[in-house]
Amino acid sequence: MPSSAVSEPRPFKIPRSVLVVIHTAALEVLLIERADRPGFWQSVTGSLDAEDEDPAGAARREVQEETGITGGTLVDWQHRIEYEIYPVWRHRYAPGVTRNTEHWFGLRVPAGTAVRLSPREHLAHQWLPWDEAARRCFSPSNAEAVRQLPRRQR
Repeated sequence: MPSSAVSEPRPFKIPRSVLVVIHTAALEVLLIERADRPGFWQSVTGSLDAEDEDPAGAARREVQEETGITGGTLVDWQHRIEYEIYPVWRHRYAPGVTRNTEHWFGLRVPAGTAVRLSPREHLAHQWLPWDEAARRCFSPSNAEAVRQLPRRQR
């Protein structure tokens, strides 16, 4: 593209997203630290790229983009929540959009699974016991998803 060309404006995010609790059989949970908000730890999250994108496909895509993980057993928890989008991130959505619907998934991976973070999105990662991971999540809904992990793995 010539340097004088104007880049296309970035489309607004779709207010439908996924949250993926990545964990081992021993219920160690992977948390990643946001690059745009150091100190904010979370599970993998991300918006659907298109209105017709399947949430499970979005979950796999986001896991790969954010952590480099391509394997594991993905389980749709058949759970959705609606929440108010944090004001700091509302500019990413169309004017007037203030709420998002999030689909929850679990992804079981072998202990020792390598993580390759997207440096544009995340600064660090850590594997923690599920209860400690829940306490570390900055988002109350993410913490609740992690707290549900033990009963969802029975």
